[in-house]
This record gives sequence, C-alpha cells and structure tokens, in this order.
Amino acid sequence: MASFQVPPLGESIVEATVSRWLKQVGDVVAAGDTLVELETDKITVEVPALEAGTITAHHKNEGDVVNVGDALGELTPGVAAAGAPASAPSAPTENAAPSAPTENAAPNAATQGYTSSSAPAAPPASTAGRDDPKASPAARRLAAEQGTDLAQVTGTGRGGVVAKTDVIAAGKTAAAAPVPSAPKAPAPPTPAMARTRRDDDPRETREKMSTRRKRIAENLLQSQENTAHLTTFNEIDMTAVSALRDRLRDRVEKEHGLRLSYMPFFAKATCLALEAFPTVNAKIDDDHFVYHHYVNLGIAVASDAGLVVPNVKDAQTRSLIELGHDIGAVAKKARDGKLGMDDLMGGTFTLTNGGVFGSLVSTPIINYPQVGILGLHKIQDRPVAEKGQVVIRPMMYIALSYDHRIIDGQQAVLFLVRVKELMEDPASMLLY
Repeated sequence: MASFQVPPLGESIVEATVSRWLKQVGDVVAAGDTLVELETDKITVEVPALEAGTITAHHKNEGDVVNVGDALGELTPGVAAAGAPASAPSAPTENAAPSAPTENAAPNAATQGYTSSSAPAAPPASTAGRDDPKASPAARRLAAEQGTDLAQVTGTGRGGVVAKTDVIAAGKTAAAAPVPSAPKAPAPPTPAMARTRRDDDPRETREKMSTRRKRIAENLLQSQENTAHLTTFNEIDMTAVSALRDRLRDRVEKEHGLRLSYMPFFAKATCLALEAFPTVNAKIDDDHFVYHHYVNLGIAVASDAGLVVPNVKDAQTRSLIELGHDIGAVAKKARDGKLGMDDLMGGTFTLTNGGVFGSLVSTPIINYPQVGILGLHKIQDRPVAEKGQVVIRPMMYIALSYDHRIIDGQQAVLFLVRVKELMEDPASMLLY
C-alpha cells in the first residue's frame, strides 16, 4: 500500500483546498488517471496516479485545506482485488440500458466510483452510478437553489462534467415542458401571493470559502491598503472601430480563423499608450520605481472557479491579429481550468471588461503589485454634441484605476486620452 501526497503547487504556494475527488475508495485506476483535484489561489492542480492499482483510503475530504506533502489517500499497487475486474464490467453488460454510465479515462474528467460488485443487474441499478453526479461546485450550488436533479442533467464539460450552463439549460427546459394533463385531485385554492418555497427548505446556506476565493479577497484588500487608489474616466466614440471591425470581420475569420472582437483593438491601443506613458506600466519595489520595458498584458477572466488574470507575454510585440489569438487562447485556458503558473505570473498591466456583463461604468481595483488597470464597459448609443448638432453615437466609458504614489493625475488622464485617440482612429494603430 502506497500513499499519494499533495505535490509541489508552484512558486510561493504552500496550501490548497481539496476541490473534488474523482476516484473513490474501491476504484481501480490506471497510471496517469487523475485521482483528486486541488484548488490553489491561482490554478487547479490535478493529482495523478503514479501507478496502476486500487484506491483503498481517502485521508482528506472535499473542502479540507492541505499543505504540500500531506498524504491525500492510499493506493494498493497492481491489479485490483480478486473478483473486482470481473464484477466491474458485468453490471453494464447485463442490461443494455443507455443510462448505464461508462468510465471516462480523460485526465481531468470527474469519473464516478464503481458501485458495489455484489449489486445485481436490475433496472434500479441504472441510477446507482449517479448518486454523486460529476458536476462543478457552481453547478451543484445552482442545482440546489432551483431544485434540479443533477442526475438528470447531461454534462457538456470535460469528461461529461455538469457545468453551471448545463443546469441553467435544464432549468429552462423543465420550465418550458408542458404540464401533463393526467387527472389529479383538484388543488385547494391558494392566496395570490402563495409561497413557492417549501417549509423544509433552509433559510440560509453556509459555504466554506475556497482557497482561491480567500486569496482573491486577500489580494483585493492588499491592493486597497497598499496603494493610493484613484480612478479617472473618459469616453470613446466607437463608431470608427465598429465600422472597421464590421468591414474586416468576415475576412479575418476566413483568413486567420479569428472571430474579431473589440478586445484586440483595446489591447493594441493599451500597449501603444503604455509605451507613451511608461509610468503606468511600472511598479513600486520598496523605495524604488521599477519601469518595465515590456508589456505582459493581464486579461481578467471570470470563470466558475472565480476571477483569474492570465497574461499575454510581450504583448507590445504582437500584431492586432496575434493579440486576438493570444487573448482567446488564455481566456479559454482560464475557463477550462488549464492555466499554468507561467500564465499567471509576471503581469505588468491589466485589462478588465465589465461591459460583457452589461456594466456601464465601474472603478476597477488595481491588480497589485501592478499600478494600473483599465476598465472597459458596455457600448451604448447615446446623444452627443458634434459640430453644433446632437447626434447618436455608440459610446463607451473607460476607467483607469491607478496608484497615485507613482502615477500623477496628469499622466493618468493623458494615458486615457491616448487610448481614446487610438480607438477613435483605429487605422493609425496599423502603422505600429
């Protein structure tokens, strides 16, 4: 019997939270199968089986905080215990029911444990493997809130994992399903404001903060406490860049395989503005100012696991099309939980786009120890004065939050003005 332990988690990371057990006690595993997922403040770490065998013990439960080197469980190397290999496949072959789950060997799939080998192959057994469906924590919370049975939801995530979007879709399908007209006893009259909540529903739910959420909270407080935080605003007429994007969109998608959004334009404009105002791309180290002669552009990405900020390395050297590909790649890795430590380290400036969620204006918090973050917002048609006339234009507010210890108000305002000029004349960015 051999124990498997918490592996090294990355630079300066010493603890994690047990996020999800993918293999249960009694499961037969192959070398390389993911046994458990650990959530750090930055990424999700998968702990693989170093050799084939059978899981014989869990030493830690989901939600437990663990340190590097802690024993997570026990694995008996070699072939499964006598009778296990024969009994495991016998259940699904007895009955060709489509609902019988098959084991998924994808490294990061939430595979279910084998059911008891003594259970007979009978119709009720079709739900035996679904006692603890594969689902993300966010999906479980939402399912509990709307009363959705996760066992009845088809997962579209990696390895069939039920994602939050699957639960939302299932809820909409259930709401749209026609009510059967089978005869039933007439329901007693209810008041106009009848309660839909059952009496046995809890009034509160207590949930332990994950390691990542705790670290996000700590970093936000650290930013507020250790910086002279200030925000300045400007607005951009998006007419020109919208027209250019619309004109190039089909061509770019056909020739480069990129669905052109506004983000690459803002990324390029930001890099050029940072070149003009290098203080905004600096940091404070004790009693020194450190000026970066490169831009590792952070892109704030919201995922089920929380907010992460991967960065595009040396963004100042990338073309607009390359920036589009790079931003799409790191955003996808963030949402799929495949970010590595290198993706999250070394950022010098951050872009955050609250507009995709409908935000009209906000004051973003600096991603410490950086000294600036640019917030993008919703594009909205508004009346503006132009050459003495009131016209309707697609406008966007932008916000620069900055550390006033190193960035003066004049520099902050001029930085935003430079971004505005470039976005309102996007063709000029093609010259750089």
